[in-house]
Amino acid sequence: MENANGSQTFVEKQVNMLQSNPGCATAKYNLGVLLMEQGRFDEAKTLFEEAIADGTRMFEAYVNLGYIYFKQGDLEKVEECNRRAVQIEPRYTRGYANLGFVYLQMGKTDEAIDVLNKAIELNPRMVQAWCNLANAYLQKGEVDRAIETNQKALEIAPEFSLAHHNLAYAYYLKGDMDRATGHLQRAIELGFEVHPDFLKEMEPYLKK
Repeated sequence: MENANGSQTFVEKQVNMLQSNPGCATAKYNLGVLLMEQGRFDEAKTLFEEAIADGTRMFEAYVNLGYIYFKQGDLEKVEECNRRAVQIEPRYTRGYANLGFVYLQMGKTDEAIDVLNKAIELNPRMVQAWCNLANAYLQKGEVDRAIETNQKALEIAPEFSLAHHNLAYAYYLKGDMDRATGHLQRAIELGFEVHPDFLKEMEPYLKK
């Protein structure tokens, strides 16, 4: 109940700010975040766009717009929004990491590697960026670099299930079934949902 009251108070504060200052970009952004979290994407998108138009450095609004476009399946818009974000704030790690992820989805492997390395340069402990970089190396067929990169992710977060899964797949590609099995078992223990095809391929080794 306290959370509901707190949320209502927050909304009222933002609405009051807009009533006294209709061009308040911060209030529009804050309301947009709330609507986005509720899944009201079209309304949130409008508020983010208005915040960008009214504000000067609304790079986070661009990233949130990118998230909405991703949920709607528009990868080109996701790329555009995150590019705008890092143009405004060149040290915005999340923007580079998001660009890396969307480039992977688009098959732009070299571009993904460039921006993911930038994200890691800005935040060496960003585990998801390490894992996405490893996936980019896998896309290029550089399995050993993918293994090395996933191992760096596990140095930061030893129980990160995605890194264990990715290592399992990389070792599987190399034919190292003992290491593949060990990391896959750990990924499953940590709650990772393994693709059924890969799980079926590994089933004989998991049963040993």
